[in-house]
Amino acid sequence: MRTRKKFTLLVLMTLTLFLSSCSLPGLSEGTDKKAISIAAQTSTETQILANIIKGMIEHYTEHRTNIVNNLGSTTMNHQAMLNGDVNISAGRYTGTDLSSTLMLPAEKDPEKAMKTVVHEFKTRYDQTWFPSYGFANTYAFMITKETAEKYNLKKISDMAAVSDELAVGVDTHWMRREGDGYEAFVDAYNMSFKQAYPMQIGLVYDAVAAGRVDVVLGYSTDGRIASYDLVILEDDLKFFPPYDCSPLVTDELLEEYPELEDILLKLAGKIDTQTMQELNFQADNNLLEPETVAKNFLRENNFFEEGN
Repeated sequence: MRTRKKFTLLVLMTLTLFLSSCSLPGLSEGTDKKAISIAAQTSTETQILANIIKGMIEHYTEHRTNIVNNLGSTTMNHQAMLNGDVNISAGRYTGTDLSSTLMLPAEKDPEKAMKTVVHEFKTRYDQTWFPSYGFANTYAFMITKETAEKYNLKKISDMAAVSDELAVGVDTHWMRREGDGYEAFVDAYNMSFKQAYPMQIGLVYDAVAAGRVDVVLGYSTDGRIASYDLVILEDDLKFFPPYDCSPLVTDELLEEYPELEDILLKLAGKIDTQTMQELNFQADNNLLEPETVAKNFLRENNFFEEGN
């Protein structure tokens, strides 16, 4: 029996090493090997950003590009870059990569968080973390206008006096997070909700709009904020870490095509939170394709004019 267990363990270890050395399934098959590959996750936001980058590169250069869509997580995105399946990550977030990729403590100072990811990705992975597009897609508590007026709520701390009357819906994963999860939050803001309902993040907007809960935790750039005309409460104690969004590029690609640096820097600081909300709204609410949303944004903001 002991010999059998050793054999099974050996097989599992060998299989793990084999898989870690392989490209992620589906990424390498059917793609143009000479094209610049841009990674996007399942979110509408990263798909729009990937198409913005694609449009910029194809306008200013003759390089071919392709987009690898629907990478389900930051971890998959990271592994795809390490494997050489993609050269550019269209949307990476400081707070997410600090904890999930770099395994470092949360940093609530946006400048320090940015400096850390820039340094660590350069030294650990030979990758260049570009300046932020100009927005942070952070966690945000939101309510309907009716609830805001009823309780006179403008910032999160305003809820403390009435939290025992409020039901909250939050991401299941966030309920269990340490450091910046539910338990740390109610302790920092000194409040206790009447009821806390864990649910998938995509369901929270429907839940608050339908009146099944009074307040929900969502993402600050989600297009559904505008769809449901929700009010975001100010995080006045700065509880949530920053999640500033930037492109991430392999140094190998920049060495081969150094002109890409100036092209991507044209996007730095050009998309604020309200603009990203609107772009997501166009795709999620108006059902425009992310590619169409990206093309319209680039054209309407004169990114293709000389001197920009």
